[in-house]
Amino acid sequence: MSGSFRAELVKLVRRPASWLLLGVALVLALLFTYVFPYAGYAAGTAGPNTDRALPMLLPDQLVGNSLGGFPVFLGSIVLILGVLVVGGEYGWGTWKTVLSQGPSRLAVYAGKLLALLVAALVVVLAVFGAGAVASVLIAATESQPVAWPSVPDLAVGIGAGWLIASMWAALGALLAIALRAVALPVGLGLVWMLAVQNLLTAIAAPLLDWVAQLQKGLPGPNAGSLAAALGAASDTPGVAATVGGGQAALVVAAYLVAFAVVGGALLRRRDIL
Repeated sequence: MSGSFRAELVKLVRRPASWLLLGVALVLALLFTYVFPYAGYAAGTAGPNTDRALPMLLPDQLVGNSLGGFPVFLGSIVLILGVLVVGGEYGWGTWKTVLSQGPSRLAVYAGKLLALLVAALVVVLAVFGAGAVASVLIAATESQPVAWPSVPDLAVGIGAGWLIASMWAALGALLAIALRAVALPVGLGLVWMLAVQNLLTAIAAPLLDWVAQLQKGLPGPNAGSLAAALGAASDTPGVAATVGGGQAALVVAAYLVAFAVVGGALLRRRDIL
């Protein structure tokens, strides 16, 4: 498995799509968390994000600001990465080549999952790092004091972001294995994350009590609840305190394990073609 893990890391580093997705994630995080809200604040104009006062953009709010995108937008980027890492083998027809080198299917799959966990952590750290730089620049521009979250709070925030991102990456891998493709898993994953779960929350849940109860067990609302518990703004899409932070963390971790196990079972039992 260690050989497969190292090989997957090399492929991730050398694949241009990995760097492109990381760049897109950073641009989205900076634009919607810092650039647009600060531009609205500086211009004094009214808009959907101008209710975020200047204190919400300062370094002491780094944890909540960095986590806000992972339930939906940044999570969708990591899901696409999970699909590419696993589904690319189907598109290129390289499963036979990989498996003929000796490792078992589960060993290769485990190597891919471990590489995805590392990639998810890199995305989380990059988002936190970019947010730290942006918040310091805003504080310096507005002559505000720079106060950082405590080390334990920062560690918990990074861990929560890593947990959420890893869950979405594992879902992407599962969809790629189940559908043996890249395009369709990406499409279905994005439709679920960007449309269906938001429609359930905004339209169906207020009308039907059973939908409101159902969404308490879904991955998206629990990811949003975990982010909300750690300070993410409630006006961020996908962020809402549907359940408590402890329950949300357990449910997200359970989905991560379930997606990984089901994906491995499908890969082991089904034809790779």
